Amino acid sequence: MIEKLKQNEELWDLFSKKEEYNLTFSDQYDRFPYYLSSQRNIFDPSVSRFLVENGLHPEYPDGKKFAVCLTHDIDVIYPEKIYMIIGTAKAFAKGNLTDAIKTPFCRICKKFNPYWNFREIIELEAKYNAKSSFYFLALRPGEKDFNYEIEDLEAELKFISTRGWEVGLHGGHESYSSLEDIKEKKQRIEKVLGKEIIGYRNHYLRFKVPDTWELLSKANFKYDTTFGYSDCAGFRNGMCHPFRPYNINTGKQIDIIELPLIVMDRTLLRSYMRLDVKKAWELTKSLVDKVEQYNGVITILWHNNTSIDGEGLKYYEKFLKYVSGKKAWLASGEEIYNWWSTNIEPRY
Repeated sequence: MIEKLKQNEELWDLFSKKEEYNLTFSDQYDRFPYYLSSQRNIFDPSVSRFLVENGLHPEYPDGKKFAVCLTHDIDVIYPEKIYMIIGTAKAFAKGNLTDAIKTPFCRICKKFNPYWNFREIIELEAKYNAKSSFYFLALRPGEKDFNYEIEDLEAELKFISTRGWEVGLHGGHESYSSLEDIKEKKQRIEKVLGKEIIGYRNHYLRFKVPDTWELLSKANFKYDTTFGYSDCAGFRNGMCHPFRPYNINTGKQIDIIELPLIVMDRTLLRSYMRLDVKKAWELTKSLVDKVEQYNGVITILWHNNTSIDGEGLKYYEKFLKYVSGKKAWLASGEEIYNWWSTNIEPRY
């Protein structure tokens, strides 16, 4: 498949992300955003279409036509103090005395904490015979965006893992460019979990092509799922299938599988595209339908602290209902990696 793809210069440059080598410009987080890209067909998985037309026909467990990789980045567990003030005021304004009483204690009582919701997420996904991946930060006090000690979550991590869901690493701000930092954080979370982890996504989707892939491979990660634009949903390199990245500097594939990120909640609804709920839903459905058409894998990121509450939770369940109704395989990154690397990749 790689040799066939190389014969199409336009698609090969897109697949390998040639334009992201030796960057002149990047955004404030040292990322390559969609608005700087020459790619204008972000909602078309053109490389995957080419591969399917040339013999790639993935099959999934139980005869499923396509797969959905469900993931959650755990950036925040303890709400900021301003949340307690605003949340209490809003509850009083709505006449909700129960929430008004609970909110001031949300940082010290798990039952009152809306972000300590891992088990609720698991219960919701189990209704749809789904599993997902939870990527936890392993920051130390003083590091940017530090919010929790991973050691304090031992019981939660082990609960998630023993239920069959996945625990992975959410690398910090500097991890994407530091092998030492990646290894230190990986070892730390593995010590708490009591087992090795294989999956990774970097905080703020910070990523360098091809450097971050090379670092993750050296740190013994089996797969990454950072590779998507923060400012636009869609197919960053035209792929809606897992793939092994190619380093055009070395002329070799990198020993890691990428599960490209297609949809992130904050991209759609808040920080970037700023779509209303209706338009976000229409775009999400169209991307799902595209991935189904080419027997691909759509990876979706839903945070525990912003969109997994209130209307966000309803939106997430609406998504689960939609893809479940299409009889998709709803799986964690670990499950997708294991299936793809064993059953699909060896055939092409």
